[in-house]
Amino acid sequence: MSDEMKFFYLKNHPLLASLPEQKLKEAAAVAKIRTVYRGEVISYGEAGYTRIHFLVKGKVKITDTGNAENELVKDILTEPDIFGDLGLEGKIYSDECAEALTANTIVCTFHVSDFRRILEENPAIVLDYARKVNTKLQRLENRHADLVYLDTKDRLIRFIKNWAQSDGNRQGDKIILNNYLTHSDIAGFIATSRQSVNMLLNELRSSGLLCYNRKHIELNNPVAWN
Repeated sequence: MSDEMKFFYLKNHPLLASLPEQKLKEAAAVAKIRTVYRGEVISYGEAGYTRIHFLVKGKVKITDTGNAENELVKDILTEPDIFGDLGLEGKIYSDECAEALTANTIVCTFHVSDFRRILEENPAIVLDYARKVNTKLQRLENRHADLVYLDTKDRLIRFIKNWAQSDGNRQGDKIILNNYLTHSDIAGFIATSRQSVNMLLNELRSSGLLCYNRKHIELNNPVAWN
Protein backbone atom coordinates (compact mmCIF):
# COMPACT_ATOMS: atom_id res chain seq x y z
CA MET A 1 0.00 0.00 0.00
CA SER A 2 1.25 3.48 -0.84
CA ASP A 3 2.72 5.75 1.82
CA GLU A 4 0.01 8.29 0.92
CA MET A 5 -2.74 5.86 1.91
CA LYS A 6 -0.91 4.87 5.09
CA PHE A 7 -0.50 8.57 5.89
CA PHE A 8 -4.26 9.04 5.45
CA TYR A 9 -5.09 6.19 7.84
CA LEU A 10 -2.63 7.35 10.50
CA LYS A 11 -3.75 10.97 10.27
CA ASN A 12 -7.30 9.86 11.01
CA HIS A 13 -6.37 7.72 14.01
CA PRO A 14 -6.91 9.77 17.21
CA LEU A 15 -3.73 8.50 18.86
CA LEU A 16 -1.48 9.75 16.06
CA ALA A 17 -3.53 12.58 14.56
CA SER A 18 -1.70 15.27 16.57
CA LEU A 19 1.70 14.41 15.07
CA PRO A 20 3.22 17.01 12.73
CA GLU A 21 2.94 16.15 9.05
CA GLN A 22 6.61 15.18 8.69
CA LYS A 23 6.44 12.89 11.72
CA LEU A 24 3.30 11.28 10.32
CA LYS A 25 5.10 10.65 7.04
CA GLU A 26 7.98 9.04 8.93
CA ALA A 27 5.51 6.84 10.85
CA ALA A 28 3.75 5.88 7.61
CA ALA A 29 7.07 4.83 6.10
CA VAL A 30 7.57 2.12 8.75
CA ALA A 31 3.92 1.09 9.12
CA LYS A 32 2.21 -1.73 7.25
CA ILE A 33 -1.47 -1.80 6.35
CA ARG A 34 -3.24 -5.15 6.14
CA THR A 35 -6.72 -6.14 5.07
CA VAL A 36 -7.83 -9.10 7.15
CA TYR A 37 -10.83 -11.30 6.43
CA ARG A 38 -13.41 -12.64 8.86
CA GLY A 39 -12.00 -15.54 10.86
CA GLU A 40 -8.38 -14.72 10.01
CA VAL A 41 -5.89 -14.60 12.88
CA ILE A 42 -3.79 -11.45 13.29
CA SER A 43 -0.29 -12.33 14.47
CA TYR A 44 1.41 -10.56 17.37
CA GLY A 45 4.78 -11.31 15.79
CA GLU A 46 7.69 -13.27 17.19
CA ALA A 47 9.66 -12.96 20.42
CA GLY A 48 11.87 -9.89 20.23
CA TYR A 49 10.11 -8.75 17.07
CA THR A 50 6.54 -8.20 18.22
CA ARG A 51 3.89 -5.93 16.74
CA ILE A 52 1.34 -3.41 17.87
CA HIS A 53 -1.80 -3.05 15.77
CA PHE A 54 -4.04 -0.02 15.21
CA LEU A 55 -7.57 -1.07 14.25
CA VAL A 56 -8.52 1.20 11.36
CA LYS A 57 -11.74 -0.50 10.24
CA GLY A 58 -13.79 -3.46 11.40
CA LYS A 59 -14.05 -5.56 14.56
CA VAL A 60 -11.57 -7.89 16.26
CA LYS A 61 -11.95 -10.30 19.15
CA ILE A 62 -9.17 -11.12 21.58
CA THR A 63 -9.38 -14.63 22.98
CA ASP A 64 -7.55 -16.63 25.62
CA THR A 65 -6.42 -19.87 24.00
CA GLY A 66 -5.24 -21.47 27.24
CA ASN A 67 -8.43 -23.49 27.66
CA ALA A 68 -9.10 -25.74 24.68
CA GLU A 69 -12.60 -26.72 25.89
CA ASN A 70 -14.17 -23.29 26.43
CA GLU A 71 -13.10 -20.20 24.50
CA LEU A 72 -12.71 -17.15 26.73
CA VAL A 73 -13.24 -13.91 24.85
CA LYS A 74 -11.09 -11.33 26.64
CA ASP A 75 -12.16 -8.31 24.61
CA ILE A 76 -14.09 -7.22 21.53
CA LEU A 77 -12.51 -4.29 19.76
CA THR A 78 -13.92 -1.66 17.44
CA GLU A 79 -12.03 1.03 15.58
CA PRO A 80 -9.96 2.97 16.58
CA ASP A 81 -8.74 0.55 19.27
CA ILE A 82 -5.22 -0.84 19.60
CA PHE A 83 -3.98 -4.34 20.42
CA GLY A 84 -0.90 -6.54 20.31
CA ASP A 85 2.21 -6.08 22.44
CA LEU A 86 0.80 -3.09 24.33
CA GLY A 87 3.59 -3.25 26.92
CA LEU A 88 6.09 -2.66 24.08
CA GLU A 89 8.39 -5.24 25.68
CA GLY A 90 8.96 -7.58 22.77
CA LYS A 91 7.17 -10.42 24.56
CA ILE A 92 4.81 -12.89 22.92
CA TYR A 93 1.56 -13.75 24.68
CA SER A 94 1.25 -17.35 23.58
CA ASP A 95 -2.16 -17.78 25.23
CA GLU A 96 -3.71 -14.78 23.48
CA CYS A 97 -5.10 -14.65 19.96
CA ALA A 98 -6.59 -11.85 17.83
CA GLU A 99 -9.18 -12.76 15.19
CA ALA A 100 -11.07 -10.57 12.72
CA LEU A 101 -14.83 -10.61 13.22
CA THR A 102 -15.74 -8.69 10.07
CA ALA A 103 -14.92 -8.90 6.38
CA ASN A 104 -12.31 -6.42 5.11
CA THR A 105 -11.01 -5.55 8.56
CA ILE A 106 -8.11 -3.10 8.19
CA VAL A 107 -5.21 -2.89 10.64
CA CYS A 108 -2.18 -0.62 10.66
CA THR A 109 0.80 -2.47 12.09
CA PHE A 110 4.10 -1.34 13.61
CA HIS A 111 6.95 -3.43 14.84
CA VAL A 112 7.30 -2.57 18.53
CA SER A 113 10.84 -1.22 18.07
CA ASP A 114 9.56 1.23 15.43
CA PHE A 115 6.61 2.33 17.56
CA ARG A 116 8.80 2.82 20.63
CA ARG A 117 11.01 5.11 18.55
CA ILE A 118 7.95 7.08 17.47
CA LEU A 119 6.98 7.57 21.12
CA GLU A 120 10.52 8.54 22.11
CA GLU A 121 10.68 11.14 19.34
CA ASN A 122 7.19 12.50 20.06
CA PRO A 123 6.71 12.77 23.84
CA ALA A 124 3.41 14.62 23.36
CA ILE A 125 1.62 11.40 22.41
CA VAL A 126 3.12 9.25 25.19
CA LEU A 127 0.49 10.40 27.68
CA ASP A 128 -2.29 9.72 25.16
CA TYR A 129 -0.93 6.21 24.65
CA ALA A 130 -0.79 5.62 28.41
CA ARG A 131 -4.38 6.80 28.76
CA LYS A 132 -5.49 4.48 25.98
CA VAL A 133 -3.85 1.46 27.62
CA ASN A 134 -5.23 2.48 31.02
CA THR A 135 -8.75 2.70 29.59
CA LYS A 136 -8.41 -0.85 28.28
CA LEU A 137 -7.26 -2.05 31.70
CA GLN A 138 -10.19 -0.34 33.40
CA ARG A 139 -12.56 -2.02 30.96
CA LEU A 140 -11.12 -5.41 31.88
CA GLU A 141 -11.41 -4.63 35.59
CA ASN A 142 -15.09 -3.75 35.13
CA ARG A 143 -15.64 -7.06 33.36
CA HIS A 144 -14.02 -8.96 36.20
CA ALA A 145 -16.29 -7.17 38.67
CA ASP A 146 -19.32 -8.15 36.57
CA LEU A 147 -18.26 -11.81 36.72
CA VAL A 148 -18.13 -11.63 40.51
CA TYR A 149 -21.26 -9.60 41.28
CA LEU A 150 -23.72 -10.16 38.41
CA ASP A 151 -25.66 -13.26 37.42
CA THR A 152 -25.65 -14.52 33.83
CA LYS A 153 -28.72 -12.58 32.68
CA ASP A 154 -27.45 -9.31 34.15
CA ARG A 155 -24.05 -9.89 32.54
CA LEU A 156 -25.73 -10.37 29.17
CA ILE A 157 -27.80 -7.21 29.61
CA ARG A 158 -24.70 -5.24 30.64
CA PHE A 159 -22.87 -6.60 27.60
CA ILE A 160 -25.67 -5.56 25.22
CA LYS A 161 -25.85 -2.09 26.82
CA ASN A 162 -22.12 -1.56 26.37
CA TRP A 163 -22.34 -2.88 22.81
CA ALA A 164 -25.15 -0.45 22.04
CA GLN A 165 -23.22 2.48 23.50
CA SER A 166 -20.02 1.73 21.60
CA ASP A 167 -21.38 0.45 18.30
CA GLY A 168 -25.13 1.03 18.06
CA ASN A 169 -26.99 3.12 15.48
CA ARG A 170 -30.06 5.05 16.63
CA GLN A 171 -32.91 4.72 14.13
CA GLY A 172 -36.11 6.33 15.33
CA ASP A 173 -37.22 4.59 18.49
CA LYS A 174 -34.76 1.71 18.04
CA ILE A 175 -31.04 1.03 18.41
CA ILE A 176 -29.64 -1.20 15.65
CA LEU A 177 -26.58 -3.37 16.13
CA ASN A 178 -24.81 -5.10 13.25
CA ASN A 179 -24.69 -8.68 14.48
CA TYR A 180 -21.09 -9.75 13.80
CA LEU A 181 -20.98 -11.92 16.96
CA THR A 182 -22.07 -15.53 17.27
CA HIS A 183 -23.80 -16.83 20.38
CA SER A 184 -20.54 -18.60 21.16
CA ASP A 185 -18.66 -15.27 21.01
CA ILE A 186 -21.09 -13.69 23.45
CA ALA A 187 -20.96 -16.75 25.69
CA GLY A 188 -17.16 -16.60 25.76
CA PHE A 189 -17.30 -12.93 26.70
CA ILE A 190 -19.76 -13.24 29.60
CA ALA A 191 -18.45 -16.64 30.78
CA THR A 192 -21.46 -18.85 30.17
CA SER A 193 -22.62 -21.46 27.67
CA ARG A 194 -23.90 -20.88 24.15
CA GLN A 195 -27.16 -22.57 25.15
CA SER A 196 -27.62 -20.09 28.02
CA VAL A 197 -27.07 -17.14 25.68
CA ASN A 198 -29.62 -18.52 23.23
CA MET A 199 -32.16 -19.06 26.01
CA LEU A 200 -31.69 -15.58 27.49
CA LEU A 201 -31.85 -13.83 24.10
CA ASN A 202 -35.11 -15.66 23.41
CA GLU A 203 -36.38 -14.52 26.80
CA LEU A 204 -35.47 -10.89 26.04
CA ARG A 205 -37.12 -11.20 22.65
CA SER A 206 -40.29 -12.61 24.21
CA SER A 207 -40.40 -9.68 26.61
CA GLY A 208 -40.27 -7.26 23.67
CA LEU A 209 -36.92 -5.71 24.55
CA LEU A 210 -35.16 -6.85 21.38
CA CYS A 211 -35.43 -8.64 18.07
CA TYR A 212 -32.52 -10.39 16.44
CA ASN A 213 -31.43 -12.38 13.43
CA ARG A 214 -28.07 -13.31 11.93
CA LYS A 215 -27.48 -9.81 10.57
CA HIS A 216 -28.95 -7.39 13.09
CA ILE A 217 -30.09 -6.95 16.66
CA GLU A 218 -32.82 -4.36 17.23
CA LEU A 219 -33.18 -2.91 20.71
CA ASN A 220 -36.80 -1.82 20.90
CA ASN A 221 -36.70 0.35 24.01
CA PRO A 222 -33.69 2.71 23.97
CA VAL A 223 -34.50 4.02 27.45
CA ALA A 224 -34.22 0.51 28.89
CA TRP A 225 -30.85 0.00 27.19
CA ASN A 226 -29.21 3.24 28.40
